Amino acid sequence: MGSAPAPKPAGDAPRTIMVRPDDNVAIVVNAFGLPAGTVIPGGITLREFVPQGHKVALTDIPVGGPVRRYGEVVGLAIAPIPQGSWVEESRVETPTAPDLAALDLTPRPPAPLPPLEGYTFEGYRNPDGTVGTKNILAISTSVQCVAGTLDVAIRKIKDELLPRYPNVDDVVGLTHAYGCGVAINAPEAAIPIRTLQNLARNPNFGGEVMVVGLGCEKLVSERLLPDGAPPGGVTRLQDEHHAGFGMMLDTIMAMAEERLAVLDRRRRETCPVSDLVVGLQCGGSDAFSGVTANPAMGVCADMLVRCGATVLFSEVTEVRDAIHLLVPRAATPEVAGALVREMAWYDDYLAKGGADRRANPSPGNKKGGLNNIVEKALGSVAKSGTAAISGVLAPGERVREKGLIFAATPASDFVCGTLQLASGITLQVFSTGRGTPYGLAQAPVIKVATRTELAERWSDLIDFDAGRVATGRMTLEEAGADLFQLILDVASGHKRPWSDRWGLFNDLTLFNPAPVT
Repeated sequence: MGSAPAPKPAGDAPRTIMVRPDDNVAIVVNAFGLPAGTVIPGGITLREFVPQGHKVALTDIPVGGPVRRYGEVVGLAIAPIPQGSWVEESRVETPTAPDLAALDLTPRPPAPLPPLEGYTFEGYRNPDGTVGTKNILAISTSVQCVAGTLDVAIRKIKDELLPRYPNVDDVVGLTHAYGCGVAINAPEAAIPIRTLQNLARNPNFGGEVMVVGLGCEKLVSERLLPDGAPPGGVTRLQDEHHAGFGMMLDTIMAMAEERLAVLDRRRRETCPVSDLVVGLQCGGSDAFSGVTANPAMGVCADMLVRCGATVLFSEVTEVRDAIHLLVPRAATPEVAGALVREMAWYDDYLAKGGADRRANPSPGNKKGGLNNIVEKALGSVAKSGTAAISGVLAPGERVREKGLIFAATPASDFVCGTLQLASGITLQVFSTGRGTPYGLAQAPVIKVATRTELAERWSDLIDFDAGRVATGRMTLEEAGADLFQLILDVASGHKRPWSDRWGLFNDLTLFNPAPVT
């Protein structure tokens, strides 16, 4: 069932974690796993080697018997799994997803959390009342054809203009693979189009919208300008006055300098935490995600909500199998219905592609101890904490309410990050167990490790070690409170996450379920 285990360090006592009293499995905490013959807490002797993060049976599980973790059924035994055995992926089948039609949509939201008052951060207040955590010039594109030209222009802007405007943090291009060669009038084309429209309105960009287009594309550049935008925010490379590439660059540079001069006048000011919009995401998850990093993020999310902030959690396929736990937390019947609507839409989207939610998890997730999407989803939703869910966003919609919001997105790190930026996040907290050098140029990303081993090995990529919860060095409440303070420090510019320090950023990736022609 696996290669021979590495020797266990002296003094490393066997340690396991059982989430709920009625669970019949626990995960192994020890960094090198535990060999056969080890007596684990509870007096159970391991029948075989069990890798770190993987499950051990605490009771005999018969054929067809439930595998319980988080107090929920995360699998059904394909063959008998004796007590002390490794509950390995091949021994377990995935349960059926909750029937959306059978869900009780009667909201039973938890009581409002007691308010937290007096917490502030230093942010950039915008004319529309939103507040950014960065001061960035973002240049939108209406079509992929102009991306190469914009890349050249941005290099020149950074080299020749940005040093003159020291209060501006960066210049970024909102480039993508959309805009032409697509069914622009198809119903689902609304998703990529509104995503691009709302990306330009992210509070970290200060309202200085600028669009570079080609001139013959289907997505007309003006559609990316917000209502009431001043004239002069669009340039097209095919315009007749562009006599060659050099003049195209000159035009882009001149437009950029006008906006840099405005952004350079922005200054940080003291703002209440209620002005923050924080996105929560996970990637490269493992079995520790649902017991260390994600529940610590949930404690932090509750603190942010208590301050009046807006907190977004996402990733439909990593919510779908826990939807029966989330619907009762809906603040209103409308929110409950919207949660089910987004699950049903995604079920249909996957079915049209000949797939279902079992296409998730990844090989790395499984190597980290997650047998299937059910187990992954139950750990993923721990990020949402305990507050009532006050709103639901379809993909690419801009946030409207305060509080805890479900923003429907695919589980892909890059697509989810892009859609959360369009929804208006100004900072993201990203948990990882396997490790990923993910980052966003448009908003700071705080990387949270589920395991101390990862935090130590990637000490110049990970910003927060939640693995200390698994080893007993920190409680979830302490981890959540420390993460809350780190968010305020990063939002204020007092601390820079590693991805910002390295300039380590992923490309934006639009979600386009409409046809490509």
